[in-house]
Amino acid sequence: MSEASTEQITQQEAATTGMLIAYHAQQAPERMAVTTVYGERTFGQLNSRINQLARVFRQAGLQPDDAVALLLVNRCEFLEVYYAAMRTGLRVTPINWHLTGDDAAYIVDNCEAKGFVADVECATTAQQALSQASGVKIALAVGGEIEGFEDYEETVDQQPSHNIDNPTSGSQMLYTSGTTGRPKGVYRDRVALRRAIAAQAGAAQAATQPAQAAPAPAARAPVATAAGGAAGYNPDTDRTLCTGPGYHAAPLAFNILSPIAQGVGIVMMDRWDAEECLRLVAEYKITHTHMVATMFHRLLSLPEEVRSNYDSSSLRYVLHGAAPCPVHVKQAMMDWLGPVIYEYYAATEGGGGFFIGPEDWLKKPDSVGKAPDANNNKIVDDEGNEVPQGEIGTIYFQAPQVGRFEYYKDSKKTADSYMGDFFTLGDMGYFDADGYLFLTGRNAETIISGGVNIYPQEADNVLLKHPAIADVCTIGIPNEEWGEEVKSVVQLNEGYSESNEMAEELITFSREMLPAYKSPRSIDFVAELPRLPSGKIQRRKVREPYWAGMDKQI
Repeated sequence: MSEASTEQITQQEAATTGMLIAYHAQQAPERMAVTTVYGERTFGQLNSRINQLARVFRQAGLQPDDAVALLLVNRCEFLEVYYAAMRTGLRVTPINWHLTGDDAAYIVDNCEAKGFVADVECATTAQQALSQASGVKIALAVGGEIEGFEDYEETVDQQPSHNIDNPTSGSQMLYTSGTTGRPKGVYRDRVALRRAIAAQAGAAQAATQPAQAAPAPAARAPVATAAGGAAGYNPDTDRTLCTGPGYHAAPLAFNILSPIAQGVGIVMMDRWDAEECLRLVAEYKITHTHMVATMFHRLLSLPEEVRSNYDSSSLRYVLHGAAPCPVHVKQAMMDWLGPVIYEYYAATEGGGGFFIGPEDWLKKPDSVGKAPDANNNKIVDDEGNEVPQGEIGTIYFQAPQVGRFEYYKDSKKTADSYMGDFFTLGDMGYFDADGYLFLTGRNAETIISGGVNIYPQEADNVLLKHPAIADVCTIGIPNEEWGEEVKSVVQLNEGYSESNEMAEELITFSREMLPAYKSPRSIDFVAELPRLPSGKIQRRKVREPYWAGMDKQI
């Protein structure tokens, strides 16, 4: 496809060259693509801006497989950067804007970013990241001035807006925090992904209902395909509400990429607020959204007179996952909204997963569903042997045959994560007689609070720097709203006393080096922490008393 060409872009061509936005701009240029508190874009406008930014990247010398890091809140420019990378063969990494400058700098440097686009709302973090990173060829500031960055608007406006020549599909690399040490990038080979996308697009072309089966922007796991099929998008009538930050894997996949790939417009919340969510649902007649259990809890906590002020009848598909949801909370949402609540259980790393619709869930409360392909998942004992039906074990996902993940520049962690062709998140559960999965617990090395994964070793490493601490073990404890909250159990050095003042001092100390969500909300003191003969802290043993009497240790 040449720049001067007026040739129509086919759906398959769009999927395999990163031109999905261009395809939808061709079909419905005036259809609204994205609405935010910072502005909005039709598909035609969004496509033009993507083309302009793509040329900026190319003129800066960025080549296919180079990386672009973005540190942006939920605004139109998030989509512009993401999709400009996707049609120029670049590898895009969204960064959590809650991170400290040092952590953000590590990601910008570790992903080997040649381009860096940052939000003025994250100016301090962005400056620190740029100063510590090496190799950045172009840095752009969105929404205002950031020292060391070029102005995004001025730079982009200088470029032509028609479709670029020779588009080529890019890829994404999201970062997950490691159980120890720095965050790790989940990397997939771009060429392998392109083959998978091509195959997927071909299948979509053959589908009898292409509007519901349009190709996705990346190779999808079976659970994502199942979730997308159940969504039944209609671009002429549907609108999706993005409730979470774009840097997070679940909102990115289900609230942004999936609907946009089908030509469905999205409304992006700036910050989560329960009543504002209902207001947006009513105003824009939202049909689809993704939430986590904490959001359900906050919606249900609104007074009945507040909830009744807003018409939520347009909702027909509310997908949730990322963290366990108590049965009574999900049932209450069903009682309120009707049978529109769908659930998935899967991994950022890809592979198999589980999905359940409202009708099946009402028959199997507390289940996270069945696997679209039963061969993609298994439950094993400590020796790696599959356990019989009904017996609890560790859940393993089969890595995708095409686009198998690895942790970027960390071959050891990659190798340690696999058992043959399978990998695990450390969750435990069992299959019932009908093949439905029930979660019973989780590896104590991960805390999930409000749908966000937190790795306790990070807090341990920081707190051990305090002179009062002889030993520490950070765990997740029950929290009705968030599912879990972070607690550190501390053994003090001689000469230091247990007190509320000491607890507050340790919490403050942690928050000086870690984001608040990774820091303990409370401190308990013990005379001694349990350790294995090897010296390793028995985190699960520390955790157990706090979960006594609970139906399950989520």
